[in-house]
Amino acid sequence: MARKKPTAKESFVMFNVAYEDGTVTSNRRVPESVLGGLDGDAPAQAVIEEQDRMIEEQSGRSRGPIKSIMRSPVR
Repeated sequence: MARKKPTAKESFVMFNVAYEDGTVTSNRRVPESVLGGLDGDAPAQAVIEEQDRMIEEQSGRSRGPIKSIMRSPVR
């Protein structure tokens, strides 16, 4: 039998997000391929905002504006 070639797994970076209304969400996944370069973690906010829009469409509940994002500690 022929062996299958291993597929590349996409890795993620986890972020904690604080909103201006005081709520906090933990462990939001952002693809590692989006991060890095000269912008550092700045592109993560755009990805998280897009996730929030998708969640809002599905649930009908709106999130407030993002106050800050911070990488989750590595376990």
